Amino acid sequence: MDNSSAMQPIQLKSEQQEYQFNMKTALSRVIAKIRESLDIDSIFQITVSELRRSLKADRVGVLRFYPELGWQGEFICEDVGDGWSSPLTDKFSVHGLAEELAKIYQQGRIQVLTDIYEHGISDCQVQILEKYQVLANLAVPLLKGKELWGLLCIHQCSSSRQWETSEIEFVQLIATHLEIALQQADYIEQVKVQSAQIAQTKAQEKSVEWQKTIAIAIEKIRQSLDLETIFRASTAEIRKLIKTDRVAIYRFNPDWTGEFVFESVGEGWISLIDEQSQRPELRENVSECSAKDLAKTPVVDTYLQDTEGGRFTKGEVYRVCNDIYSAGFSDCYIKVLEAYQAKAYVIIAIYHGQKLWGLLAAYHNTEMRNWQEDEVYLLTQVSTQLGVAIQQAELFAQTQRQKEEIAQTLKELKETQSQLIHSEKMASLGQLVAGIAHEINNPISFIYGNITYINEHTNDLFKLLDTYQKNCPNLPTIIQQQIANLDLDYITDDLPKILASMTTGAERISQLVLSLRTFARLDEADMKPVNLHEGLDSTLLILQHRLQPKTNYPAIEVIKEYGNLPEIVCYAAQMNQVFMNIINNAIDAIEHKIFWNEININPQIIISTKVTEEHTIGISIADNGCGIPDNLRSRIFEPFFTTKEPGQGTGLGLSISYKIVVEKHGGKIKCISEPGKGCEFYLEIPQQPLALVS
Repeated sequence: MDNSSAMQPIQLKSEQQEYQFNMKTALSRVIAKIRESLDIDSIFQITVSELRRSLKADRVGVLRFYPELGWQGEFICEDVGDGWSSPLTDKFSVHGLAEELAKIYQQGRIQVLTDIYEHGISDCQVQILEKYQVLANLAVPLLKGKELWGLLCIHQCSSSRQWETSEIEFVQLIATHLEIALQQADYIEQVKVQSAQIAQTKAQEKSVEWQKTIAIAIEKIRQSLDLETIFRASTAEIRKLIKTDRVAIYRFNPDWTGEFVFESVGEGWISLIDEQSQRPELRENVSECSAKDLAKTPVVDTYLQDTEGGRFTKGEVYRVCNDIYSAGFSDCYIKVLEAYQAKAYVIIAIYHGQKLWGLLAAYHNTEMRNWQEDEVYLLTQVSTQLGVAIQQAELFAQTQRQKEEIAQTLKELKETQSQLIHSEKMASLGQLVAGIAHEINNPISFIYGNITYINEHTNDLFKLLDTYQKNCPNLPTIIQQQIANLDLDYITDDLPKILASMTTGAERISQLVLSLRTFARLDEADMKPVNLHEGLDSTLLILQHRLQPKTNYPAIEVIKEYGNLPEIVCYAAQMNQVFMNIINNAIDAIEHKIFWNEININPQIIISTKVTEEHTIGISIADNGCGIPDNLRSRIFEPFFTTKEPGQGTGLGLSISYKIVVEKHGGKIKCISEPGKGCEFYLEIPQQPLALVS
């Protein structure tokens, strides 16, 4: 198989993962900008820049509409490639499209044009797009609440473009974050407006002080995307600012039961979180008994009757109680509040988007309390920001999960690529060994086959010579002299020995060729019955050059303690690869110990086999090398982990061996080692694969 063609699917998958990773990176940068800035223009600018870079578009812009001016629109922000015009200086009226735009965009629908001339859009819209050189257009609405605020536009000017589903979803997700940013900008604007109203009715100093405290509370919420950190900071800050006994956050479940998830409570008061774990009825009473009593008010009545969870105007305070004993509550609800140790409270709804998520509650326990407008206002603003924080935290958590999935995919891809390369090397080694065996086998077969004839012919000549000498005793002088010079008696005695030695050498070479072919096993891609001893012996033969003595290194003795094994059904070539990896590592460990003068004599590798009590095949390969430290032994089967010097190992040998033994054959492999005393790898292999046994 051509290696380049085999790697193309992996390369394509890597490019797709890289493209998705770039989009997620752009999304993370946009989210980070929304978190760190209240300037909507800065948020828009970084968004269009990141989008154009990620999507490789010619222009990305934010178009704002002014319905009060007859749907006049203008691009307030853009990022455009070289050579394309900028619409920032233009204002244009699309009042002719007002009805069409309202129908398409105010419902949250998007417009996807692969070619502006092929979708049957109005001439008016074609003229507008032509003015800015647009050939393909992707427009996603930006809604503020339920009202159309503008569009996020992606323009392709150089050619038409087939927009991918992932690109459309990515732009929609970016638009969702921009809508949150618009809401945040609105909220901040509301804070400013309401601050001005408070300033008209209260002393300027107190108003300024409260604005500072609100900003501090909101800033602390915005400093993190971790909900536990946000809840801890917000509850503690609110309790300190309004000087109350308890501030708690309560979360609803889908069935409208719920529980307190966080609280800040003063000294001397019980913890509601601890109390609800011991008294589960408190959680039920909050959503049942409490809700029934709260239903007596018009706001809560609408909430309960509209749907199961109800509907509140966003951020609306639905209960302010100055004295629980004069509010007309039932005995049931009074008991719940007494269990909370509360005598007065303010409860604010927390929304996740348009859905009621939970409650922000401030409880005053020491006495009744007349809650002030600025205190309620503070709780309302914090509740709104908590809703945004919860939404952003969930989006961020989703993005983090996707990033982790991408990182894991890239890691697996790298591992797969490395294993493919390693497998190719092993396949090449097998092909080389098989080729050498074939090339040696042909001439040695010729030599071995002719030795017999040479031996017969030589014996015939010796008989003829002996007959001639007996029947012609008086040989000419010159012949007698030649016989003396040749030492005919020595040749007659030594030549048969030479032929016998040649026969032995040819037989040894034939055995070597057979062992090489046994190791390669290129014709055995499927599982077949195999004699594992042959695989071990052929592997030792391949590594014979490393076992022999060398300068400063004595020979390594291999002790075979083979049991009586039946043939087992397995992938022979893969098992030989396992033996190669483990024995090679054993030789490395012994040489490392010799190099550091930790062993001078008797280096050994002991290979033993047996049939276990569970009728599996047990194989032990032990050495008296340097051993493996305890802190590293648990990691030796991890991909790319190696204790060898850089360039001396890939860290894949034992990882691949683990996959072959455990995943391919349903076996076991473990390492038993003590530093300085050697290492033993013990393998257990089923006699037949589980699928065949069943």
